Amino acid sequence: MGVREARRGDAAAVAEIQVRAWQSAYRGFMPAETLAALPEGVGRFREQWAEAAAAPARHRLLVAVAEGIVTGFAAYSPATDPDQDETAAELIALHVDPLRAREGHGSRLLAAAVDLLREDSYATVVTWVFTEDAALRGFLEPAGWAPDEATRTLELDEPVHMIRLHTNLSAEPAV
Repeated sequence: MGVREARRGDAAAVAEIQVRAWQSAYRGFMPAETLAALPEGVGRFREQWAEAAAAPARHRLLVAVAEGIVTGFAAYSPATDPDQDETAAELIALHVDPLRAREGHGSRLLAAAVDLLREDSYATVVTWVFTEDAALRGFLEPAGWAPDEATRTLELDEPVHMIRLHTNLSAEPAV
């Protein structure tokens, strides 16, 4: 088991994990119609993740691998929120295949991402989390992430609210 930088060939597995993870984790607060339509977007997701795997160094896509199988992924890039500066990164995604949950892949991905973020000279990291995503918040908050004042709403089939979490990379991670 381990974490490595993704390769273009990992894009299909990453896209499939993204769909399964969203359908599992977001059931109950994301519109059912949105979740049901996710498999239709797997090809688009696959293309986006293939591009991300080939992106410049400050944009990274990491995969967790166990027994030669991609079990999860994390992606980050420079932060794009207007209130963030060049020392801030954004954790865009952190997902583990629901069939491989609770095996430590998420913790390994987060630790590897933090190590690389520090190497890339980022001082802080932000991520957007659905307000009702208690599982992800319960994973990130004990690792030193906390809400800041930023919020946003996604207009899907019905509004879905998000909060922004942040962490300071100068402190040692709790994971």
